[in-house]
Amino acid sequence: MSSRSSDVEGRITTGTTVLSVGNTDEVELARMGYKQELKRDLGLLQNFGVSFSIISVITGVPSLFLFGLNTGGPAVMVWGWIVVATFSMLVGLAMGEVCSAHPTSGGPYFWAAMLSKPQHAAFASWVTGWFNLLGQVAVTTSISFTTANFISSVATFQTDYTPTPATTIGTFAAVLVVQGLVNTFGVHLLRYLNNISIWWHAVGTTALIIAILAAAPSHQSAKFVFQTFIDKTGVDGVGWSQRASPAYVVVIGILMAQYSLTGFDASAHMTEETHNAAVAGPVGIVMAIGISAVLGWFLILGLLFSIQDLDHTVASPTGQPVAQIILDTVGEKGAIVLMVIVIGAMFFCGTFSVTSNSRMMYAFARDGGIPGHKFFHKVDMKRKSPVRTVWLACTLSFLLALPSLGSAVAFSAATSIATIGLYISYAIPIFLRVLNRESFKRVSLSYFLKRTQLIANRLIMRSLLLALSSLTVWASGS
Repeated sequence: MSSRSSDVEGRITTGTTVLSVGNTDEVELARMGYKQELKRDLGLLQNFGVSFSIISVITGVPSLFLFGLNTGGPAVMVWGWIVVATFSMLVGLAMGEVCSAHPTSGGPYFWAAMLSKPQHAAFASWVTGWFNLLGQVAVTTSISFTTANFISSVATFQTDYTPTPATTIGTFAAVLVVQGLVNTFGVHLLRYLNNISIWWHAVGTTALIIAILAAAPSHQSAKFVFQTFIDKTGVDGVGWSQRASPAYVVVIGILMAQYSLTGFDASAHMTEETHNAAVAGPVGIVMAIGISAVLGWFLILGLLFSIQDLDHTVASPTGQPVAQIILDTVGEKGAIVLMVIVIGAMFFCGTFSVTSNSRMMYAFARDGGIPGHKFFHKVDMKRKSPVRTVWLACTLSFLLALPSLGSAVAFSAATSIATIGLYISYAIPIFLRVLNRESFKRVSLSYFLKRTQLIANRLIMRSLLLALSSLTVWASGS
């Protein structure tokens, strides 16, 4: 990679490059050794929106809510979320700094190469890339499989339908196909879907919290929510807090928070499609973590306070404790509306997970990191999208879910793989940044502030124009 960057820098200085030097993003990409192939039409809001949609607390929290109730209970869910969110923000800030210096679709694996000593660069990049790829595939699997499970749960409302593993995997396959089609033929719509997804997640999550709290016949006590420790991790009624230590259960129990607050590397993977990538990428990472952390904590509190019968919620006939909480608070008709909001958010989450996954695979194939890289390193010229890696992402995600036909713990395994794989891929470049700090080239503060000011000016101008148009409409109406 370093030799490639040198070659490109040489072409720029000799004037043989076809890129306009005035285009900062393309010149910066060329400096790193790549030419602009993907369509660059995303802004800061859309870059943030991809990570925000993939973190999707309204997907992550319901996905592992049952796991959280049984593995530590409310106390671990509430306080564990705050601890994990704090450390996730620290990780995001560290990643943002590196992203500002190396804004490319490769993300963590490219950073690992740039931050390593030359003799170790290839190995560090390869290891980071495969952990990131595995984590990305597992995330897509878990998100879309959760979507299928929730669709199956809604199908049981006011019907005699009973989902089976076969029907659920069939629904999962259908969800993946639709998400793949959106990323293939609707790539020009992703910008608009992204905007819809941001509002859907923000407004939908808030509406869900308010609805269940307002409609709940009764509420759990603050002691239950903030102090209750539950351990149902063992067999024969003997949990691991007794077999080993309560600390062990706490560490395992925070998987819900750790899994939910991941996937924010998507902002880095989308930088080759984002204007002002050196600023938008890191800001997108940090904003996505911060807003999701606050929204997710209030969602957990809302769900826990709204539990009517803990045992019935855990053993819900719907198979999903969150679905049971919604049923117990707003009734079946209201539950259908709220579940549609949840499923819609999950679908957006899975769609943009495929988007991020495909960009990472495309970049990794571009650098020869995966088998068949010559086939997968191809951008559809008409759509300016890596269509082949879109379907590679969908296929691998489906294959990872197949064990669910015969194993009840397959979903927990997928979420664990996603969490471990992604956070290892985040940790490696951060560790190398600290280890080889003398070789890291920061983006100058003046450049960062200047570009940030440009974004702020645009947002202010748009707000003023919107206010002026609204005033004009009001005046004409008067």
